[in-house]
Amino acid sequence: MSNNPLLPTNIDALAAYSSAKSEKLTGTTWLNANESPYVKNIDITIDDLNRYPDPQPASVIDHYASYAQLTPEQVLMTRGADEGIELLVRTYCQPMQDSVTLFLPTYGMYKVTADTHNVAINGLNQALLLEGTVDEIITAVGDSKLVFICNPNNPTGSLTPLDKIKAIAAALESKALVIVDEAYIEFCPEQSASKLINEFANVVVLRTLSKAFALAGLRTGFTLAQESVLAPIRKVIAPYPVSTVVASIAASALSPNAITSMRRQVSILNALKTKLKQWLAASPAVLQVLSGEGNFVTLKLADKNSFNIALEQGLVMRAFTLHGENNWLRISIGNEQELEQVKIWLDCLNQSTTQKGQEVS
Repeated sequence: MSNNPLLPTNIDALAAYSSAKSEKLTGTTWLNANESPYVKNIDITIDDLNRYPDPQPASVIDHYASYAQLTPEQVLMTRGADEGIELLVRTYCQPMQDSVTLFLPTYGMYKVTADTHNVAINGLNQALLLEGTVDEIITAVGDSKLVFICNPNNPTGSLTPLDKIKAIAAALESKALVIVDEAYIEFCPEQSASKLINEFANVVVLRTLSKAFALAGLRTGFTLAQESVLAPIRKVIAPYPVSTVVASIAASALSPNAITSMRRQVSILNALKTKLKQWLAASPAVLQVLSGEGNFVTLKLADKNSFNIALEQGLVMRAFTLHGENNWLRISIGNEQELEQVKIWLDCLNQSTTQKGQEVS
């Protein structure tokens, strides 16, 4: 604890979110932040930066509504999906009174945001979400105001069936908002909960341009819900959340041609992911591969030091602790050249494991 008398207790005790970029690692091949390997070359000319931007730029909202098959009134543009998380907690939760439900392990910003706003966390297990009955889940959710379902889930890649999300939403109608974070949904679009929005007033979907749209540096996200849910959030959001430059780039990224290009890139990345999973499944240096959706693969290493060997080769991936074990690794799906570096690393580990086995025998 600090000795700053001005800090509220919950902020003093806050454990900040540790992003991939905050780890300050060095390397040449970066597969640690679930970024797209595709570089966008953008040419823009803007001559009205002396004017405040449109708070919700119509060109972007209209394009995204069309893409998500919703109406413009059901779309709110935010600074990444992260701002959507923050706005939902800030708008709908009473500090020191309400709680939010998380299914752990999951994306870390839900907890950080709740902690920041002094909102309690009802931490449940991913296994309950995936394997439990809807009645068991609803009982465990209790009186939480918000229920966060990351789908596909980061970091495990697991997918909650749409029928189950629908049943949870139906059971919690007028009791809680069911927030489905679809940061990775472009990699399995048929699983999107956005089609439930017109049916359920308590379903909220979070989206981003950071992953499949290859615009992580733009910090653009969307909160999708019925207008009755978005109306109070519109009162809470900052006056000018979207810069003119960001709006211009986002509008061009959502043009029909750009969406076609994004889908082509997704199919390439999904094919590369299949190839990577085959390499990992065949490697004695890997104990377990989680079969999941998204632009990443999560695996359990036989030896935690394998991560350090990768770093020595300039290959940066995301190491983390899962189920109390610190030998887990998440590999973002890069381009063919980047995944070739993963293959070199695995071949090196496989050779080392084979040699050790021969020495023992």
